[in-house]
Amino acid sequence: MPMYSTRTLSVAWEMWLHHSILVPYLNGLPYSDKPPLLLWLIQLGWAVAGVNDVWPRLLEVLLGAFQLLLAWRLARHLFPQEIRIAHATAWILSAFTYGFLFGLQVMYEVQLADCVLAAMLCLAPAAHGKAPRFGGFSLALSLGLLTKGPVLLLHAGVPWLLGPLWSEWARRERRHWYCRGGLSFLAACTVLLAWALSAAWVGGNAYQRMLLVHQTAGRVVDAFAHAHPFWWYLPLLPVLAFPFALWPRIWFALLRWRLPLEPGVRFLLAWLVPVLLGFSLISGKQPYYLLPEFAGLAMLMAVALIRADASEAANSRWLSPWPLAALFAASGLVLIGLDALIAGHALSDPLYTVMASHSLPFGVFYLLLALLLVAFRKGELYRVAGAGLAAAVAANGLFSLTLWPAYDFAPVSHLVAKAQSENRPVASFESNDGQYTFLGRLTQPVEQLHSASSLRAWSGEHADGLVIVYPKRLSQADYDQAIYIHPFRGISLAIWPAPALAKALPQEDL
Repeated sequence: MPMYSTRTLSVAWEMWLHHSILVPYLNGLPYSDKPPLLLWLIQLGWAVAGVNDVWPRLLEVLLGAFQLLLAWRLARHLFPQEIRIAHATAWILSAFTYGFLFGLQVMYEVQLADCVLAAMLCLAPAAHGKAPRFGGFSLALSLGLLTKGPVLLLHAGVPWLLGPLWSEWARRERRHWYCRGGLSFLAACTVLLAWALSAAWVGGNAYQRMLLVHQTAGRVVDAFAHAHPFWWYLPLLPVLAFPFALWPRIWFALLRWRLPLEPGVRFLLAWLVPVLLGFSLISGKQPYYLLPEFAGLAMLMAVALIRADASEAANSRWLSPWPLAALFAASGLVLIGLDALIAGHALSDPLYTVMASHSLPFGVFYLLLALLLVAFRKGELYRVAGAGLAAAVAANGLFSLTLWPAYDFAPVSHLVAKAQSENRPVASFESNDGQYTFLGRLTQPVEQLHSASSLRAWSGEHADGLVIVYPKRLSQADYDQAIYIHPFRGISLAIWPAPALAKALPQEDL
């Protein structure tokens, strides 16, 4: 999916082309935004089986499966007397719709989540008075830092700092807790620094400045600019918790918690609440930034469900997943009647016309999921999780059959590769995040142009060049002179001969 997976794979591909182990590359230049651990794993698979797009996707699936195992194990450590909590945690975590769909992308967050969970697993024995495993804690921190950099310190550092609030061992051995934990962080940061200094030495002066200055001071300044309001994540939490946010029993269980809280619950709160507050203070907000905390959220829900299970009020039919069933039923009816809605002009977007070609069987499937949720009473957790996961798979299938061509950059990437093989230079106006590089197996960078003057100058120097633009609306000139047109995310992509675009530039709104 551009721009996420395509950018990650393009960086890995350019590292492969440059035979670079330490320095990632993007568009022919050293890439300082991410450390290289995920890229190393991708290249390790390529070294065995050759360059392909199967291994990176399989790797993400394996990392996601490992996340389920770590979450199950963490629940067993925190709540050793109740194995049902571990089982429920794994079911809930696997069925989070956003987590499942994002886990299909070749991105850094799933691997980061594994590192965070491994770190939490090393601290967890301390909740019940046992010594934490600081050696494993240091290793998990090191791998997390090499996965996505210093943000790992927020994910894993807060529960350690708040150790005395939840850990019997930390209260008893406060000095050892902070000294040995501090040494673990210092050792992990030393590992990251060793890579950063080595990469900076190899990558040259510009890369040194970007990696050692921009990635520290620059990001700290930007982090408190408040581009999004402080409360931005709060209305998003029910979306991230879908489908369970539409199961009243979850809300009933969470709201009937009473003090005192057991050590495992205090651990989860000391982890989830401060991390959410920390990310709320940072201006750059994205839903997937919270992905490493999904396991903790799943565990909190699992504990609440198991604890509330014995209550007579918990058996009320009003607590069944009827809101989720209503949503699935409504979605099914809309999908079944999509042709009629389009014919009656209730829906006019062309995307609906494309979806209508395959919507009928999916509509029937969603109606069956709704029936599954309301027709039985036992095993609600498994039915909600199973139906939610099946609904996500079906939605992804419908998207793949109908809307995916508008997101598929393989055709344009192959066209760019063909042009480069004919020694025709290619540039991109404004947007270039490496979305063509891996898909086209490009061996030369696509140049990036940021202004009309730079486009005119480049066109004058490359009479046989091609320029990729992203017009919001296609004009008649696009249809007449562009050699390739492709719909993309509500706008369009067009490839123009460079001289023709430069000549049309004063009249065309790029």
